[in-house]
Amino acid sequence: MRSIGELARASGLTISALRFYDRSGVLVPALVDPVTGYRWYADDQVAPARLVAGLRRVGMPLAEIAAAVRHRAEPAVLGRLLDGHLRRLEDGLADARRELSRVRALIDPEENPMTTTVFALSRVDLAAAIDAVRFAVGADPELPVLSAVLFEADNDGVRLVATDRYRLAVSRVPGRVDGPGARALAPVALVDRIRALLDTDAPEALLRLDGASVSVAVADDEVSDTVLPYDCPDYGRLLRGRGTDAPAYRIEVEVPALRAALAGAKPALVRHEGVDVPVTVLGLDDAGGLRVLDGGAPADPGAVRVGVNGRYLLDALDAGDRGQLVLELDGPITPLAVRRPDDADAFSILMPIRL
Repeated sequence: MRSIGELARASGLTISALRFYDRSGVLVPALVDPVTGYRWYADDQVAPARLVAGLRRVGMPLAEIAAAVRHRAEPAVLGRLLDGHLRRLEDGLADARRELSRVRALIDPEENPMTTTVFALSRVDLAAAIDAVRFAVGADPELPVLSAVLFEADNDGVRLVATDRYRLAVSRVPGRVDGPGARALAPVALVDRIRALLDTDAPEALLRLDGASVSVAVADDEVSDTVLPYDCPDYGRLLRGRGTDAPAYRIEVEVPALRAALAGAKPALVRHEGVDVPVTVLGLDDAGGLRVLDGGAPADPGAVRVGVNGRYLLDALDAGDRGQLVLELDGPITPLAVRRPDDADAFSILMPIRL
């Protein structure tokens, strides 16, 4: 047996960190003296302690450190956890570079002039991308930052993002780029004008982002407007918060059948701020398929039940409709994801309602 001080020296963790990971259930001592409360560790706990120390140094979240310790004898699972965290770090670095570039331009506009990024995009794909996110644009006049669509460009395409806090929609358009990565928060009125411009037979649309404005040209027509002077909410935090493990349930659904089930089911009533709010309740049938539950029926103990805004779910089905969609459920307090089976870059997320 090793004392807590000996394990600290052998692993690179501090004594206070070992106490924290004990309280968190990540690295529990083999023995705790019932009189003194002193912690003792077995020799075979040195390796997991070193694993925890390494993951702590690279900033892995506590829940994923715990998962890594549980699955340390499963290289494939551990590899997925490490790959997912590395992607998060790379995304965070890319976000930081973009933000620092904006800050430098604010500090010294003459030394850091705004550059223009031009994308050649498929007109059809751009129209589909707008349709996939438009439903999630916010309409609260007190939150103008949400009454917009984020255009986020990198070296091989443009991502579109919209959220009203209760739902989030993401889509992507591949395309040829001329210029550096860029992002712009386009007001919804401009987005609607762009969408109307795309109702034509021209094959291509040119998207321009220059830090101050967004413009789209199709054939001889063009629309443009200034970007909103706000920072877009960090949607990446929500996506990263979904974790790197596969969802508990990934269910293919036929959209017409799900619409019919939604229309015929009785919603549950959930009390919110003194008002009964109707909530659509989703669950699983005996075969593991999706089922819309009768909200007035007594809950089956242990059954999977997820509550969502039924109208928001219908909006997501309309936006992503390909006849068949994939719903990802991960429990009653985890956002519900709606995905297209043929397009990994287009999806929406609905915040759950606690039942």
